[in-house]
Amino acid sequence: MAAEEAAPELVTMEQIQTAYEVVQSSPFCVRTPLLKQVEGRFYEHPKLSLYLKLENHQITGSFKVKGIANQLKHLPADVRDGKRDLVTMSAGNYGKAFAYTSRELGYKAHVMAPKAAPSDRITIMEGYGATVETYPTADLVAAVDDHVREHGMYYLHSFDDLNIIAGHASIGLEILEDLPDPDVIAVCCGGGGLVSGIAAAVKLSGRKETRIYCVEPETANSMDLSFKAGKAVKEGNFHSIATGLSPPCAGEHTYNHCKHFTEGVLLVSDEEIVSAVRYLYERGLLVEASGAAAFAALMSSKIPDVEGKKVVIVLTGSNVSPQDMNNLLNEDKKLK
Repeated sequence: MAAEEAAPELVTMEQIQTAYEVVQSSPFCVRTPLLKQVEGRFYEHPKLSLYLKLENHQITGSFKVKGIANQLKHLPADVRDGKRDLVTMSAGNYGKAFAYTSRELGYKAHVMAPKAAPSDRITIMEGYGATVETYPTADLVAAVDDHVREHGMYYLHSFDDLNIIAGHASIGLEILEDLPDPDVIAVCCGGGGLVSGIAAAVKLSGRKETRIYCVEPETANSMDLSFKAGKAVKEGNFHSIATGLSPPCAGEHTYNHCKHFTEGVLLVSDEEIVSAVRYLYERGLLVEASGAAAFAALMSSKIPDVEGKKVVIVLTGSNVSPQDMNNLLNEDKKLK
């Protein structure tokens, strides 16, 4: 008889509650607003109740800092004492928050970034004192491994880490405090740390009937492929205008959480993402491409059974330069 597979390691409600307290007391995080019943302004077919969670209003411009705040609470003593440097891989938002918090706490930070990362984000990370190196996306994991092995650095994963998932789960608890009975929550999915945390918090709080969806770009669909393969996909040519949603692989922890707590993956095209960015911008919300994917799913009718429902869309980041925003808006005009 074949041996039974070990049960996946999932965050617990106790871990989530502890992380929530860390995040709420962190000087690096703010509690973001939940805009309530804004379907008349932000949705052209108001047959649902629309709620927008504005994680694009974080201090560092994205939700990432909430996960990092909890990661930093679990650093080993030799890192806290300055004997080992920190290293991560990031296309920008995690790296920006990582560099900022590391500088504030006096840690030396190193970021391995994909060559496709926006240049302004590289500049910002370097401005916070981080050492940034760029590599082809397929070589990022090897670059991190080399720094850990050869230089003794301590690796903080940008999404596939139980502490970061628990930190992001604080957003799920915030949503439930402001709206105790959501029917649907749609969340952008790159590596999957955010949707993993939100879904775990909501479902472990007893909201079993709330449907939670991961939203990925069609051309950067590592979680979608993982669902189909029945395991975390480790290879792929993932690329999208939403660079923050294009990790080199899916994570083991995030796949297990998404499989256990979400209803599945919805895919949106780059064109749909760009249209969502424009739509939000024209209504006064600055949202980067990676932060608008979940809203794109709503706009393009990809989320099933929303009529008459309370639908929460998490807007995850606003880190886009004026030039990049101009390019996005011009690209949307061309597509129309």
